Amino acid sequence: MAMPSKTRILLGISGGIAAYKGVEVLRGLQREGAEVRVAMTAAAQKFIQPLTFEALSGHPVYTRLFPDAGDPDIVHVKLGEWPELILIAPATANVIAKMANGLADDLLTCTLLSSEAPVMVAPAMETAMYRHPAAQRNLQRLADMGYRLIGPEDGALASGRSGLGRLADPERIVAEAVSSAVTFGDLSGRKILVTGGRTEEDIDPVRFITNRSTGKMGYAVARRARQRGADVVLVSGPADLDQPAGVEFIRVRTVSEMRAATESAFEGADALVMTAAVLDFRPRVVSDAKIKKNANGLTLDLVANEDFLVGLGARKNGRIVVGFAMETENGLPNARKKLDEKHLDLIVLNDLNESGAGFGVDTNVVTLIDGDEAEPLPKMSKLEVADRILDWVIDRWTQTPRP
Repeated sequence: MAMPSKTRILLGISGGIAAYKGVEVLRGLQREGAEVRVAMTAAAQKFIQPLTFEALSGHPVYTRLFPDAGDPDIVHVKLGEWPELILIAPATANVIAKMANGLADDLLTCTLLSSEAPVMVAPAMETAMYRHPAAQRNLQRLADMGYRLIGPEDGALASGRSGLGRLADPERIVAEAVSSAVTFGDLSGRKILVTGGRTEEDIDPVRFITNRSTGKMGYAVARRARQRGADVVLVSGPADLDQPAGVEFIRVRTVSEMRAATESAFEGADALVMTAAVLDFRPRVVSDAKIKKNANGLTLDLVANEDFLVGLGARKNGRIVVGFAMETENGLPNARKKLDEKHLDLIVLNDLNESGAGFGVDTNVVTLIDGDEAEPLPKMSKLEVADRILDWVIDRWTQTPRP
């Protein structure tokens, strides 16, 4: 795997002792053929001089938010338009907190808000800082925003102690940057329709039935498809997640609303990735008034919802349709049955019996099933699973004429 020639990377250096390793990261990126420019925080300059990065990169190092007198350029806006990838290595707890909360009080953080480039973050801090609930919350927010996290690793720390928080090895950081760069634009010109979240069906004005889906898998697919250049439509049921940047977002609640929005958007899509957890049943009768509690309890009469994915799969006409199957038993045979019945090209099997899979977690354990082929994947982040699904879609397109 080689990085596309002259990939433009902005390397952000923040103020930790690991700042000196930024030199190794810079050199490694250059060996892979990248053009690298460097931005440094004021604290980073306490650990290593900008002159070092200037000499090695062949470009001035960006350190000041405000331009020289008479310079009409808005530095952070111009700089934010330049890179194809932003890499923050090392990323301190302070800079991570600013990124996670949209704070912009220096050149680096203003540039991050100004840029639409994908961002990779390599945290580095003491173990106690890394494990602090606030730091973990900020890191999770970055992951939810689509930022790719690299490390940290176990090892010797600046305090002389050893533990989790050490900057990832520069070779690993460079390798992951190469991996991300390879996907730049590989979905350009394609329109990807993604469904995510759960659906809800009313019982009465105050009660409804639903399921445990949080939407994390669908939102991960939408984010990664957008970052890889696709035009993305996300049809989302209720989900307590931030709306992915740059994505056409359609909010729905009930199965009928999701069906209408999905069928409409499907007409202009090249591929559908159906991750939404659509309810199989709804109450036969919805009460106009709140149902009063009584000693006899309550019996619900449920009727089946129509599986509208079957109809979409039947009329895909060259478009790729990916479905999900969440199972607790007989996973493979049940998933293969759904693959055939719904006329899918690929089905992604989630086995809820697997640790780290399913609802409400940031990882997943899935099997990609394509006809008689089944590829089990190890536990990985949902963003990584999203990339594997999109890789499969692209591979299928290379074998099939464009619809």
